[in-house]
Amino acid sequence: VLTPPRSLCSLLNSNKFTLIGDNAFAGLSHLQYLFIENNDIQALSKATFHGLKSLTHLSLANNNLQTLPRDLFKPLDILSDLDLRGNTLACDCKIKWLVEWLESTNTTVPAVFCSSPGQFEGQRIRDLALGDFQCITTDFVVHQVLPFQSVSAEPFTYASDLYVALAQPGASSCAVLKWDYVERKLRDFDRIPAHSAVHCKPIVAQNQLYVVVAQLFGGSYIYRWDTAVDKFIKIQDIDSQKTRKPNDIEAFQIDGDWYFVIADSSKAGSTSLYRLNQNGFYSHQALHAWHRDTDVEYVENDGKPRLIISSSSQAPVIYQWSRAQKQFAPQGEVGEMLDVQMVKHFKVKRDQFLCLSRYIGDSKVVRWEGQRFVELQTLPSRGSMVMQPFLVEQRQYLALGSDFSFTHVYLWEEEKQKFVKFQELSVQAPRAFRYVPAADMQLLLAPSFKANTLVYRHVVVDLSL
Repeated sequence: VLTPPRSLCSLLNSNKFTLIGDNAFAGLSHLQYLFIENNDIQALSKATFHGLKSLTHLSLANNNLQTLPRDLFKPLDILSDLDLRGNTLACDCKIKWLVEWLESTNTTVPAVFCSSPGQFEGQRIRDLALGDFQCITTDFVVHQVLPFQSVSAEPFTYASDLYVALAQPGASSCAVLKWDYVERKLRDFDRIPAHSAVHCKPIVAQNQLYVVVAQLFGGSYIYRWDTAVDKFIKIQDIDSQKTRKPNDIEAFQIDGDWYFVIADSSKAGSTSLYRLNQNGFYSHQALHAWHRDTDVEYVENDGKPRLIISSSSQAPVIYQWSRAQKQFAPQGEVGEMLDVQMVKHFKVKRDQFLCLSRYIGDSKVVRWEGQRFVELQTLPSRGSMVMQPFLVEQRQYLALGSDFSFTHVYLWEEEKQKFVKFQELSVQAPRAFRYVPAADMQLLLAPSFKANTLVYRHVVVDLSL
């Protein structure tokens, strides 16, 4: 315990101090000069100098200080001279506050230099700009655990409220959860019976709420929310001859008309397009027959609507919308990559990209260059069923799931034009990742085929605080 003498000046030089704790100088309110030099002090407490109201001269020269607690000198109201020379200060985010303080203080501080990191080594701390410090980072933390397995998650807004529809094959239902703005949690709202649900796709069109329920067995159906009785009512079946083994549903609008497309993964079925009219959704076009399709993605680029359909039996196929015929026509393929489980797109500035996930082999990120997609990045992804890009507050992320290891979250680096590893998430057998903005919170839903469904919260962390 450090107990300096009660006088106007205190010399604590050339000792073996390594740490000075909180309130070490309590009771010395009249102390004016304090010299703690030539020791081996490696750390100071934030409240080390509390109570030194009269201190005008402070020297911490020639110690082993690598950092200083934020606002360390704030209690020293009349400090006129400060010596920090001869320390090994690391000019990282924890020292950013000192740069700000040096810009605003009237205290005389002889030049002190950075010892690390490499890009700042040897530079005067006073010369550093606040913009030199990259102190804002982010994190995904578990916000809520939903005690059930699921394989898809679809957020939607209806009557100004936020909901999420999740396909639960194990529970034989489509669970519809509602966001509780007070508790800031997802809560049970309703359930639609679905014995082998693989996808529950909500569509809010013409002030009506529809849910397309895709089942592996027993056919697929469309439900509508009936406001008169406050429950979902089944309004139609989906052609079971075309849709035998559904795998994905995508919904979109073209020229004011609502459509949805179901990717069919059977050898005998057909990926099919449906259109909404006054009475319901009706078959509009058979798109891709007998190719065991795994996923479908709607992309609009340069005002041209396109569908990209991935398949177990061929490279992903591009379809382009013909406004004259009001149908999709084949336009080409994406590379020569087979067995793509999922295809998702994202946009950075004016560039369009696709993420192509594979269960066996490497997954790919490709960029659209006029008439074709060019490979940009390869990501190891053994056991991947989902590769989902999503944007949170100007940050472009990519979640790459795996049945055999952790989920890897990547962050897009514009200068490098590629994704870099950012964080690992512990999600067992993920089947989707869905970004959900919920009022002042940014959520990431992670349905799991084998464990609880997880809700992550995106948090912004200032490392300088």
